[in-house]
Amino acid sequence: MKLTLFALTILLVPFCSNAQRLRIAAAANAQFVSQELVKEFKQLTGIEPELIIGSSGKFTAQIEQGAPFDIFMSADMKYPQELYEKQLTIGKPEVYAYGTLVLWSNTTIKLPVNNLIKADIRKIAVANPKLAPYGEATIQTLQKLKLYTQLQPKIVYGESIAQVNQYLLTGAVDVAFTAKSVVLDPAQKDKGSYTEIDSKLYKPIAQAVVILKSSTGGNLQQVKKFYKFLFSAQAKAIFKAYGYK
Repeated sequence: MKLTLFALTILLVPFCSNAQRLRIAAAANAQFVSQELVKEFKQLTGIEPELIIGSSGKFTAQIEQGAPFDIFMSADMKYPQELYEKQLTIGKPEVYAYGTLVLWSNTTIKLPVNNLIKADIRKIAVANPKLAPYGEATIQTLQKLKLYTQLQPKIVYGESIAQVNQYLLTGAVDVAFTAKSVVLDPAQKDKGSYTEIDSKLYKPIAQAVVILKSSTGGNLQQVKKFYKFLFSAQAKAIFKAYGYK
């Protein structure tokens, strides 16, 4: 069974025929900011990485089973730490940014979280808390506000933040808990409205990065350049523009 799942995983990964290409596994909340980072990095170095987007939990499982990634930009510290403790990384995880949780509505009216109990809010999209740190932060928020039990029948779980966003944009749900980086992306700015969630309601979303031991040879040299770039002034400016701290 494990071998079958591994085989399926490899088939699902957008594998590049060029074995020396830098492959970045990036958490779904960082999809848009990662695209900007890759664009800037290419301009600076001429290197064009391949970006693969997904949930941090699912990436961790794939990496443990040998998925061919070079670097992992997680949405939290927990998953990279797990990989480090299993000796699958080169060095300890380092925080590259702190994320912010928002409530995204498909109307132009900003919505307080307490309004979610109203009857006209029928479906609420939340990323799977077992796989996606922003989903975990959402559940922490609802529990702290004592709304979780009451809202459970309305919650629709997505595999990742990307799927949650899709649910909202297609009208499948009325509201979605997502990352601030998503709603600040220029392509999403005029779509609905958002309310920033008080950061005291959930644990800090420290997003960490690790270089994977599967990265070798020319790839490793490219990965080290990208890793260093993530902590540069250029990258910090991009993160800030997308609402990261």
